[in-house]
Amino acid sequence: MSGSAGSPLYAAELAAAKKAVALAARLCQTVQQEILQSDIQSKADKSPVTVADYGSQVLVSLALNMEVTSGSFSMVAEEDSEDLRKDNAEEILEHITDLVNETLAENGSYNITLSKEGILSAIDTGKSEGGPSGRHWVLDPIDGTKGFLRGGQYAIALALLDEGKVVLGVLGCPNLPLTSISNLNGSSSGDQTGALFSATIGCGAEVESLEGSPPQKISVCTIDNPVNASFFESYEGAHTMHDLTGSIAEKLGVQAPPVRIDSQAKYGALACGVGAIYLRFPHKGYKEKIWDHAAGAIVVTEAGGVVTDASGNDLDFSKGRFLDVDTGIIATNKQLMPSLLKSVQEAIKEKSQAPSPL
Repeated sequence: MSGSAGSPLYAAELAAAKKAVALAARLCQTVQQEILQSDIQSKADKSPVTVADYGSQVLVSLALNMEVTSGSFSMVAEEDSEDLRKDNAEEILEHITDLVNETLAENGSYNITLSKEGILSAIDTGKSEGGPSGRHWVLDPIDGTKGFLRGGQYAIALALLDEGKVVLGVLGCPNLPLTSISNLNGSSSGDQTGALFSATIGCGAEVESLEGSPPQKISVCTIDNPVNASFFESYEGAHTMHDLTGSIAEKLGVQAPPVRIDSQAKYGALACGVGAIYLRFPHKGYKEKIWDHAAGAIVVTEAGGVVTDASGNDLDFSKGRFLDVDTGIIATNKQLMPSLLKSVQEAIKEKSQAPSPL
């Protein structure tokens, strides 16, 4: 079954997902501005990001439920309401409720006010386990919480699974500058910040401003010589083994230092040709969650890129809330993938044979 040329398959879902992510991004931007203005020197206070995380999940759930009325609703998301139902969470719940209602009032799309109980039940629509059958939305309400707290990069990442396959993805990156992404058609869009990436299976990938500019088709870079390639990796050492990625880059002959940014914003930047390679090698024992990669991966593949694990296998999103990947995740263009895969496997082999430090 395929849609007519005028309305491709999943068109309604894509429109709903873009609307949901843009709405959640507004709330996140409000909270991030509050953090940055409040001189919280100690970032140990995680409550602001908690408020934004839950608020983002509520707004995405609400918007999807309002916009997509056919079929049953299922969402695999990072948060649930358990902690917010505890006695000491009253103040945070109140803050979330106020923020959500202010964002809804300001946006004006939905004439609705949520009670605290409404907030809690909206959060709990994200308790699905996903899996290989049926349709499931997959959400990371704030991907890159440390970047969010630092005033750096973060993303609202939403994807749709259909029968175990990712069929669409939307990435809202409120702090990613649109201009440096690619001087879109040479047109000067001023220094606009805030990018909304989207992709539907078989239809390519696009970027527009979070404020809503006309979408522009995007594609990964065409670099075929690793010497000219730059690579992205996680800002946080906890998320990727920087020694291993350094060794991979050296084997490939990459000259440029790594670009370290938080969140799936890396997938978005890669998809429009800024940077050529993304490497993610978490420390042993870390299990990748599907919401950390579903939206980003389809944006990159629809932009002509390739995303695999360290053995070159496609990522399988049909196994529930976790991804079963070998060692790490790599993304690049089709030209660089063979040599990248070879360097990755050599570096992993060397690391496994190296005597471990006492």
